[in-house]
Amino acid sequence: MELTSVLNQSLTYISSFVLRCAVDLDIPGRIQAYGRPMPLNKLARSIPISPEKDMMLGRLMALLVHKEVFAQDEAGYVLTPFSKLILTENSNMGAFVRFSTALAVTKHLCVMSEWFKNGDDGSSVYIMDNDGKKFFDIAREKPEIGNLFNEAMASHSKQKIGDLVTSYPHIFDGLNSLVDVGGGTGTAAKIIADAFPSLRCTVLDLPHVVEKALESNSINVVAGDMFEKIPSADAILLNNVLHDWHGEDCVRILKRCKDAIEPRKDGSKVIVVDIIQDFENNNPKATETGFLFDILMMTSHGTKERTKQEWHDLIIGAGYSGYTIYPTRLVNPNLLGGTTEEEDILSLLSRKGSQGYVIRAAADPGNGDIDSQSLLTVSDVQPLTCPCCVPLN
Repeated sequence: MELTSVLNQSLTYISSFVLRCAVDLDIPGRIQAYGRPMPLNKLARSIPISPEKDMMLGRLMALLVHKEVFAQDEAGYVLTPFSKLILTENSNMGAFVRFSTALAVTKHLCVMSEWFKNGDDGSSVYIMDNDGKKFFDIAREKPEIGNLFNEAMASHSKQKIGDLVTSYPHIFDGLNSLVDVGGGTGTAAKIIADAFPSLRCTVLDLPHVVEKALESNSINVVAGDMFEKIPSADAILLNNVLHDWHGEDCVRILKRCKDAIEPRKDGSKVIVVDIIQDFENNNPKATETGFLFDILMMTSHGTKERTKQEWHDLIIGAGYSGYTIYPTRLVNPNLLGGTTEEEDILSLLSRKGSQGYVIRAAADPGNGDIDSQSLLTVSDVQPLTCPCCVPLN
């Protein structure tokens, strides 16, 4: 058993690259288009591959069926909730698969031990392996890497922001304007703008990023640097931004956000969509994935995923009066053509384990206008308790 475990653990990377192959060959899309269980030979001809490789494709599909990416009956292969997520027409999490398995994103992991033996220079494994350049520097210099990253983040936004506007529409009540800071190509902003047509949405990101932003009449695009100035708005959105930065940088960003919404009318807010690490959730797979994302942040950016207490320290340290935490689903059922069992998806998603939350922070230290999950309005800053979090003292 121990030997099998060592072998399995050492070879898990093969599953990731087999999944990448399925995405590149658009196997989910081909099965979807077939409209019924798809036999192996029909799948092979649709790609197309030469007949002598049919059995090899069957071996690839056998692993993917075992991993529950697809299912199989006597008639052929069918989609599962997992493979529906990597359909281009849905959230296209296939873009996240491509990014996560790209050589430019993974090769530095081979020298992780060398990084540990080096002195503490405040860098990361990625920076050490790329001659002192940060990931975002490389993404700017090499458009193919930048495009992979932007597509991966867009696919993730379709899930998380789609669920945000569906599950917590009251967060956007009374808002006339919103700036999506580090909003990439505008996917999140467009989802919000489509859900709330009267809300003016603006994307702020670096010039080389926003030049590829989605063409849309519903969003504006501003080229700029969040460390220098953020356009004024009723609300600021930070969607998977802060985990890329060290604590002191996060405080700077949060203070810039605070400046952008002060002085504003009551109800102005900063909305943070990010990960809260929870290692006491009684879900071993979730815990493991939380560890994986933390190592990803450490090796890529020299940063980390944060616990509730660490988020508390950042938000209060940036001068905010308080906040409310809302749990978000990992999967937006609307993208799967209906509802699904969340636990089934949790066992399949690459994002599983790191719990997604919306942290809505009140902007003014003198104004604790915070809606909790029970919609309780708090006029004074006290330790907060809501159904999804523990008291933060």
